[in-house]
Amino acid sequence: MKALLCDEPGRLSLVERDVPKRAENEVLVRIRHVGICGTDFHIYAGKHPFLEYPRVMGHELSGIVEEAPSGSSLKKGEPVYIVPYLSCGTCHACRKGLTNACQNIQVLGVHRDGGMTEYLSVPEQNVVPTGGISLVDAAMIEFLAIGAHGVKRGSITSQDRVLVTGAGPIGMSAIIFAKARGADVTVIDTREDRLAFAVDGLKANASLFADASAEEQVQKMTSGDGFDVVIDATGNAIPMQRGFNFLAHGARYVLLSVVRQDITFSDPEFHKREATLFASRNAQPDDFAEVVRQMEAGNVPSRALNTHSGRLEDGVQLFQDWSRPEAGVIKAILEV
Repeated sequence: MKALLCDEPGRLSLVERDVPKRAENEVLVRIRHVGICGTDFHIYAGKHPFLEYPRVMGHELSGIVEEAPSGSSLKKGEPVYIVPYLSCGTCHACRKGLTNACQNIQVLGVHRDGGMTEYLSVPEQNVVPTGGISLVDAAMIEFLAIGAHGVKRGSITSQDRVLVTGAGPIGMSAIIFAKARGADVTVIDTREDRLAFAVDGLKANASLFADASAEEQVQKMTSGDGFDVVIDATGNAIPMQRGFNFLAHGARYVLLSVVRQDITFSDPEFHKREATLFASRNAQPDDFAEVVRQMEAGNVPSRALNTHSGRLEDGVQLFQDWSRPEAGVIKAILEV
């Protein structure tokens, strides 16, 4: 079978590998679509802190069941998506049901080889029927689930004014699911094209350009109150720290972003507001299910999000093309 291998930072190659042999509790999936996200581009650029090369990337996956265990409810030929977080099931977090924060987590395409290949064998519990969702849309479920999880962590309701900082794909997913809960959503970024798409395509209520006047603008648009919930999806320590400036009294701050540096904030200001800080890591099964529900309800503009597509065989060149900012990629999907 073919696989797209990241040999080292900046170098990909299309290689031949043996079809994996399915373990007793695993399902062999014929991969059909692979979404490409910021993690994959970070791996390609050599910026991922938890990765060893060479690595087959790919964790946003949909496909067809090729083989399933005896007695499984999954049948050969059934369309499925894959939950890429392989949890141990026995650690403290797993025993509490927090499989997304498993102490021994293995993420496909990061800690072990992922789905930029023709076949992948994964534990049965990580393989889920797509229902009425198309396979190409199913390859977007994982990144959308990250936003859904962050919105859940922030306990967002229709009474909240929400600020999403960062209008990349993860920030867009947060906008979608905050809007699905009826919240009033503002988005802030430095890219005018992304801001326009967030308003026109995702129905964000307002946008802000992230210049030096942002704090003043936030004060004006919230009558001096600030936002009930701020969700950071910038992936950058400086705007993550700046986000504390936008919090209302009693606000919640959800960090979808993770960075290697320390982040700091004013303790007196944080305490004065009695604010709450949440980390949001990966997603849980109910977040994936929420994405499917919202897709079925027509609340996810999947066609608008899927801006680029191509074949796995062309992946070496496509990664070079799509990694450039001028390519305008929101979500690129490889067809296998």
